Amino acid sequence: MLIDIVFSGGGVKGFAFSGALHVLEKAGYTFKRTAGTSAGSIVASLVAAGYHANDLKEIMAEMDTNQLIEPSAGGIRFQLVKWLRLYFKMGLFSGKQLEQWIAELLKKKGIETFSDLPDDRLKIVVSDATKAKLVVIPDDLQDYGIEPGRFSVARAVRMSCSLPFFFEPVPLYDASGVKSLIVDGGVLSNFPLWIYDRESELPARPFLGLQIVDQNSEAETLKINNAADLFRGIFKAMREAHDDRVVERLKGSNIICLPIGSVQTKDLQIAKKERERLFQIGADCARKFLSQWSY
Repeated sequence: MLIDIVFSGGGVKGFAFSGALHVLEKAGYTFKRTAGTSAGSIVASLVAAGYHANDLKEIMAEMDTNQLIEPSAGGIRFQLVKWLRLYFKMGLFSGKQLEQWIAELLKKKGIETFSDLPDDRLKIVVSDATKAKLVVIPDDLQDYGIEPGRFSVARAVRMSCSLPFFFEPVPLYDASGVKSLIVDGGVLSNFPLWIYDRESELPARPFLGLQIVDQNSEAETLKINNAADLFRGIFKAMREAHDDRVVERLKGSNIICLPIGSVQTKDLQIAKKERERLFQIGADCARKFLSQWSY
């Protein structure tokens, strides 16, 4: 059965997506259209390119997350360079390694630009920090005077994953030559389920959203004691406010929640056992959802 699917942001917790997809595929579901934001855009692009759950599990098992950022020099000199880079480049790392990694995976399936995909196959959400607006790629590229079909899918994924201050913003120029700085799609919409949900009309086909959630997130009240806590609270409000109305309405009917909690990492690297745990969480949650899903 053909369905559309949306992937939320969630950083390294997105390893759980492959487990959920494995169960969905085993149940006979295939994916006509995909959409995603931040880490979810990685999975959305790979599924759109033709990768299956078992492929994703293998990719995730072999992925060295440390290699997705630039190798760094050590010691005090690097610390100084790091903070200078953060100040002038607005990000600790460029994101080029991440883009290259995605590009290589997509190229194995013959995908480089959006014209290599069927029309409406993939939508990636990014945030235009300069114009303070949400942007859906490839749809909204025309607003920048860019031919959507000629735009790099890997570049779009990199944009959507450009977590502020961690990765550098990616510049995008409109037809007038005005530069916009594009950052993580999760800043303004961390779960773009609204892409396939139209209250005024029936959806083209059934759709599902896979959402990474923190355990007990519904009851979470942030304790704000300092400026860092305040920034975290503001950032959380920004990324969830746009989605809350749709998520609340479709909770239990179109959303598979993946409650992950904390993830054990060392220098951004996730142990094999931890990856397997995340895969199993995704599989268990999808299996439980499908046992009672009525579309």
